[in-house]
Amino acid sequence: MSSKTPQLYGLVLAGGKSTRMGSDKGLLTYHGVPQQEYLYNLLKKLCDDVYLSIRDEQSAAIPDGFKAIIDQNEYRGPFNGILTAHKAFPDVAWLVLACDLPLIDQETLKQLVESRNPDQWATSFATKETELPEPLITIWEPKGLRGAITYLKTAESSCPRKFLINSDTKLVFPKQDELLYNANNIEDYEYVKSKLTLSHE
Repeated sequence: MSSKTPQLYGLVLAGGKSTRMGSDKGLLTYHGVPQQEYLYNLLKKLCDDVYLSIRDEQSAAIPDGFKAIIDQNEYRGPFNGILTAHKAFPDVAWLVLACDLPLIDQETLKQLVESRNPDQWATSFATKETELPEPLITIWEPKGLRGAITYLKTAESSCPRKFLINSDTKLVFPKQDELLYNANNIEDYEYVKSKLTLSHE
């Protein structure tokens, strides 16, 4: 990597409404602590600094010692939290993680960081099954986020995946696709809990 490589900050996207799950996905417990705290602590070992991305009304519930960036609501969907963070620190790269990734682990995140190419717009995990970038398990470089702002001015879709597919994105494949599993509803939550229980036995 060149000496000009931007610093890497971590961002846990915890500001979603979690309508399908029926309760706040960031506060669900898979590993003994709320999921947003678990991911925050994983990122702390790999990033220069880490923040939770939250809605204004969540700020009172942030645990002591945790840093947060409050969504500015300028954009639709996940880009809202990502670009709010970019605006706060425009010169850093962001390792963005959705809070609904219960099977992601330190080793997998380390693989992404070590695969990072700062000369491209983003370094993104993809499953072998789809070979499509997962925008919410991605290192977004500053120039990629500047590109996203320009894209959103004219784009009909605010889908970050669509943006990454049409951008200079490096794809990285985890050892197993299931490490990128999204838990979106209560059935997913129960599945993951049973899987983790089995793995600890």
